[in-house]
Amino acid sequence: MKVLLVIAQEGFQDHEYAVPKQIIEGAGFEVITASKTAGECRGKFGTSAEAAVSLSSAKAADYAAVIFIGGPGAVAYQRDQEAHLLAREAVKTGRILAAICIAPTILAYAGVLKGKQATVWNGDNQQDKVLKDNGAVYVDQQVVVDGQIITANGPPAAENFGKKIAELLKV
Repeated sequence: MKVLLVIAQEGFQDHEYAVPKQIIEGAGFEVITASKTAGECRGKFGTSAEAAVSLSSAKAADYAAVIFIGGPGAVAYQRDQEAHLLAREAVKTGRILAAICIAPTILAYAGVLKGKQATVWNGDNQQDKVLKDNGAVYVDQQVVVDGQIITANGPPAAENFGKKIAELLKV
């Protein structure tokens, strides 16, 4: 089974990408990386990653899970229609949908967190408001699971985030 990790072209959070990827691969799943366009991507701290798939060509139905990785570059997806369509398609097709750090705001803007418990990086005390304003029930925890949706609040949560995704994939 394949899992899709969506990262920013520039400025994805290196640790949030590397740790869940390693855990998910260790659980026996193939991880495919996607970004706005296929090709080289750069992490906030200099990690280089290759996006095999562009957002416009990614179809949630082809994957067991769709995971949005945070970092400063992830804000580019907050208003991105292709990212929103991918998130909505993941929910509609019963896939696992996950996001870490600032990336849960992408899910909030996509409209898929209405009535769902979720967390987000809230270091500026503004991101919880984004979730609430878009119908989510904000929970101040490292990792929150609500049905098929998993959210996490930043780099310290990366390991637990990866483990929760792997657990749900095996169910």
